[in-house]
Amino acid sequence: MPLIDRAALTTFAERILMGAGMEVDKAEATAAVLVEGDMIGHETHGVSLLHWYVEALEDGSLAKAGSYEVVNDRGAAFVWDGKSLPGAWLLTKAIDQACERVRDHGVVTAAIRNCHHTCALSAFMRRVTEHGLIVQISVSHPAASRVAPYGGTRPLLTPNPMAAGFPTSDDPILIDVSASITTTTMTQTLAKAGQKFPEAWAFTAEGEPTDDPREVTERGGTMMPLGGQLKGHKGFGLGLIVELLGQGLSGKGRANTPPGVFSQSAFLQVIDPAFFAGLDAFTAQSDFLAAACRSNPPASWNNGPVRMPGDSAARKRRLALNEGVPVGDVPWEKLCKHAEIFGVPVPNAAG
Repeated sequence: MPLIDRAALTTFAERILMGAGMEVDKAEATAAVLVEGDMIGHETHGVSLLHWYVEALEDGSLAKAGSYEVVNDRGAAFVWDGKSLPGAWLLTKAIDQACERVRDHGVVTAAIRNCHHTCALSAFMRRVTEHGLIVQISVSHPAASRVAPYGGTRPLLTPNPMAAGFPTSDDPILIDVSASITTTTMTQTLAKAGQKFPEAWAFTAEGEPTDDPREVTERGGTMMPLGGQLKGHKGFGLGLIVELLGQGLSGKGRANTPPGVFSQSAFLQVIDPAFFAGLDAFTAQSDFLAAACRSNPPASWNNGPVRMPGDSAARKRRLALNEGVPVGDVPWEKLCKHAEIFGVPVPNAAG
């Protein structure tokens, strides 16, 4: 597995996207988010996605150029139509705009419809938390169906990821979870490799628990909501929150999105602690809570001390900055083929 310098890998990804026709500013934003995903350990949502993005640019499902449409804007809240533009660019622009406005409003909320793929949500968190702000993002895919409503058997919802970033006086607390036990990418990867889930993380088409991902990808089964067979009403509820915030507030969801179209709906909110008890008051609580969690006596099955969400990402990120960003052998081979087609120089491995 090659280790590539962060700046070199980012430039490499930018040039491949531009070679496929993506506008410069959109290629820059997309490459930055993909590389950040790899740096924090979300390799399924890192530069390995470039192969798919290039295909989407070629078939027109991912828009190469243009801008979003402002559907509504009230200062503290705005709605955009993303026009199938890169999700990384749309979310980056929306987050930056929310961060600019939040000093005046305290809380800024946005909904975006018709996004293309939005990458790893936790990859957007640091650009907000480093300014002493709080951020939350959630995304759904109204044209796709993977998860049945709790107690049902027909797929309807998607995994519906949600992420939040909270500043501390050290590494931020980064939470990135889905409303389902597993993800679409993991399900497809395991099915393709002929492997099983570690436990029964899915249902057959008849609603029986199974550890075989092919029941989902080939036989009409569904992924379990968070909480599984016994407590899946909790994941179902979280999934509904994500769908209604992103789809309902943006005006584009399951009620008016045809099946098979790649069109994500996003909800994001930025909060300025200065409008509440103050940033120092907030970090006093976040620091205390993080320290109290980390010092909690570990359970016998836990291999090491208690970790806060974001601890592993911060460690991997520092390692990637120092030693290079890890890229899997298979994705790297595909990237090099694209580089050859577009005449992009391939960077050397770090070190």
